[in-house]
Formats: sequence, C-alpha cells, structure tokens
Amino acid sequence: MEKHYRNPVPTVDIIIEIFDEEMTKIVLIKRKNPPFGWALPGGFVDYGESLEAAAVREAKEETCLDVELVRQFHTYSDPSRDSRQHTISAVYIARASGMPLGADDAAEAVLFSPDAIPDNMAFDHSLIIGDYIQRKY
Repeated sequence: MEKHYRNPVPTVDIIIEIFDEEMTKIVLIKRKNPPFGWALPGGFVDYGESLEAAAVREAKEETCLDVELVRQFHTYSDPSRDSRQHTISAVYIARASGMPLGADDAAEAVLFSPDAIPDNMAFDHSLIIGDYIQRKY
C-alpha cells in the first residue's frame, strides 16, 4: 500500500519598508479574495522558484513596487495561520520607493505607519507585524 504524505505549503510574506514623510512606513494590501482584510503582500512559492524570487515576484504583483530584499525576518509555521490550508511562511524585510498600487490579489495597497496598523488583519499578520515592531523599534 502506497503512503500519501500531506505536507505544508510554502509561502512568503514581505514587510516592505518605504521612507515617507520623515518616517518609515510599511505596505499593506487589502485582500480581494477570502480571507478578507488587510495583509502583508505575499503568496505561494511556485515550483522551481526560490523563496527570495517568490518574495520579489509577489511584492511586484500585488504592489507594483520593485523591492530590494534586506533580509529574511522569521519563519511562521502555526498550522492554523491560514484557514485554507497549512502553510509555512518565510517572511522577508524589503525596501522600496514610490507609492504602492494594488494589483493582482490586492484590491488596494496602502502605506501605514507602524503605530497605525488596522485591526482587521488576515492570517497571522498582526503577530508578524507586532514581532517586526518589537524588534525594530
């Protein structure tokens, strides 16, 4: 009898920093698809794609920004982090300039100061941003 293995799905999320009005803000997207709410830009890693390439691609697809990856921030793997399926997300910090524009899965892309993050965040992105703020500031 052949065994069938179920494995978590790899994803990436990107904390995009943009220096705006004498402070660093981060880009959040408003999701077009369930689960709805605000989220960090990100998505699924394609077969044959590196995590870094997926982060750059997803940032461009959802925000229309060309990003420069600064470093990998942390990996999040709680099986309940995504209600659709078990995902493991490698989170990157990236820098960009310009104004984001929502595209692809993003209805909107908006700059937020770290002290004004919306309450209705999708996935575990409130936790990720909280960890980022705690380590950054």
